[in-house]
Amino acid sequence: MTNTAAPTLTGHSSWELFRVMSAGISSLILTVGLARFAYTPMLPIMAKQASLSLLAGGWLAAIHYAGYIVGVLVASSISDLNKKFVLYRLGLLMAFVSTAAMSVTTDVYVWATLRFLSGLAGTAGMLFASGLILNWLIRNGRGAQLGLHFAGLGLGIALSGLVVASTSGSFLWNHQWLILGVIGLVLLVPAWLWLPRPARLKQIKKTATVSSAAPSNRWMLLSILSYFCAGFGFAIGATFIVAILEKLPMFAGHGGWVWVGVGLAAVPSTFLWDKAAKAMGSVQALMLAYGLHAIGIALPILSDSPVLNLVSALLFGGTFAGIVSLTLSIVGRHFPANPAKAMARMTLSYGVAQIGAPAMAGYIASATGNYHDALIVTLVVLGLGLVLLRLLAKEEAKSQSSH
Repeated sequence: MTNTAAPTLTGHSSWELFRVMSAGISSLILTVGLARFAYTPMLPIMAKQASLSLLAGGWLAAIHYAGYIVGVLVASSISDLNKKFVLYRLGLLMAFVSTAAMSVTTDVYVWATLRFLSGLAGTAGMLFASGLILNWLIRNGRGAQLGLHFAGLGLGIALSGLVVASTSGSFLWNHQWLILGVIGLVLLVPAWLWLPRPARLKQIKKTATVSSAAPSNRWMLLSILSYFCAGFGFAIGATFIVAILEKLPMFAGHGGWVWVGVGLAAVPSTFLWDKAAKAMGSVQALMLAYGLHAIGIALPILSDSPVLNLVSALLFGGTFAGIVSLTLSIVGRHFPANPAKAMARMTLSYGVAQIGAPAMAGYIASATGNYHDALIVTLVVLGLGLVLLRLLAKEEAKSQSSH
């Protein structure tokens, strides 16, 4: 009888595992937590101190997502792991530079260029690092431990919020960006040094359990459209949640601390949503996540209560990463032989929404002076996403009954 137990970790291998996972987490904190998410708590500060308009703030967010889309397209076109490793390190440098350089100008076109570069850099942690870490785990006989890697998303949000909140009383906006850049440089060191170069996988055993045929075109279309709705909701929350809370007297000047709470809510969320999927089914768990996300969007529309608006922020933190992980796991299960192409299509759908949503919100906020109408549009989009998921669940049930 073959022994299929996982190999026992020695002190040396435990240290190697720690180094590799620390590199991945550091890369996510740098390329997403700082290069991307620090902009959210910095947005109201830059509006007050650097004359950044609501419209320009929305466009800068949209341009960042455009950079990320370009990065996704590049990543999906490359299969050579050594090239991915080079681009991973390039992304680390790009994330550091694009963060620190925000401090040296007030030119909105230069800011736009830097936000585009930071978007490109996001693929280093989200796509390249995860692929390289998975390569290392397979070569070393480890289980799939990417959930730990993606905990870096929540940690990055929490850290960016903590830095901005703790420095806003003593430093101007440009000095805050410089501080974020210095922290990014510190994170760059383990992210650069501790992720080993990829080795060629000698042989990977093919799983014999391709349990179902590829889903129908209708299934894929419903998945893509529903994920577009999720991307729309994410982009609005990630870009404007702090700015919305900053308008309430209780949170004025303290929005960064709310962003810390968002990050802390996000850290365990992927593990909790995985448990929910096992208990009720993946699509049903996804519908619950969409519903809670929609409630979070609705609360600031319905009330100016500081407590309810804080709950809104925590609901956002507790749902967005779960929606991503649940969606990609569903797609991966339906395309077990080659999930990369399907996941790329899903990521593009999610990303396209992230380009349009902040720009739309910027225009609406500029015209109305607040974000309420933009939140109403977002709520409608998430409601449509729930309808699409319901149709997706019916499509899955139909597919299972025919096999």
